[in-house]
Amino acid sequence: MKLDLWFLIFIIVLIQHPIFGNTKLSKEEYSVNFFRAPSIGGEYRKDQFSIHGGYYLTSFDPGITTEFYKVGIGYWFFLAKLNASVEQPSSFYIYLSYGKGVNLEYKNKDTIMYELGYRLMLWKGLSFRFGIILLTANGAPSELNPTPGISYSIFF
Repeated sequence: MKLDLWFLIFIIVLIQHPIFGNTKLSKEEYSVNFFRAPSIGGEYRKDQFSIHGGYYLTSFDPGITTEFYKVGIGYWFFLAKLNASVEQPSSFYIYLSYGKGVNLEYKNKDTIMYELGYRLMLWKGLSFRFGIILLTANGAPSELNPTPGISYSIFF
């Protein structure tokens, strides 16, 4: 099973350039993230790597909002222009983030968050993100949650 996973990753890396290689990200990007993914805050990307910081809200239980301060790094891959009128490609991303709990059972707890998602470029710099995040912390249950997001970016 473990060998199968590594073989699949190897195949994906081999085919990434021939299939998705005709599309490139801008050299740099500044984003304002208005909702949840990766956080309500800012993000800076250079080539395929990014850093972000902000305020992250989530709901592990209906009607209860858990809050975090969040900073992290990201990697963008599998770029594809899905719409000819959009200047920048849509793409997958992965993030590794550190969070500090603000309230409830995570208050003052250090957390690590792993996120995998997809950013769909809609118009100019406007994008919609959807993904999934795994949040882990000592002394608290690990949580798996969806991460939708809305962002606006300026590209250089």
